[in-house]
Amino acid sequence: MGTSRRIVMVAALVGIGWMAGKAQTSDPDFEVIVNAPAGETTIECVRGCRLAWVERGVNANATPTQSFKFACAGTADSRCSSFKVGGWIKP
Repeated sequence: MGTSRRIVMVAALVGIGWMAGKAQTSDPDFEVIVNAPAGETTIECVRGCRLAWVERGVNANATPTQSFKFACAGTADSRCSSFKVGGWIKP
C-alpha cells in the first residue's frame, strides 16, 4: 500500500471515530431534583445552561432547553418531585 493511500485511510478512520464520538450524548454537567406542590412547575435556567429530564438516562433524541416543565396531580398539600433534571453548561 502506498504512502498516500495510508494517509487517506488514517484520515478516514480518524474522521469516522470523530463522528462516532460526536454522535454520542454527553452526560449532564449537573442534576437537580425539585420538590414542588401539586400542579405545574417550571424549572428555568436563567443563564448559561440547558435542561432536560434525565431520570431514566440521557435521551439521545431529547433537545436540552432553557426551561423545563413538569406537573403532577394531587391534593393542595401534596408534594411532587421532578425526579432528575440534568443540566448542561452552555458555552
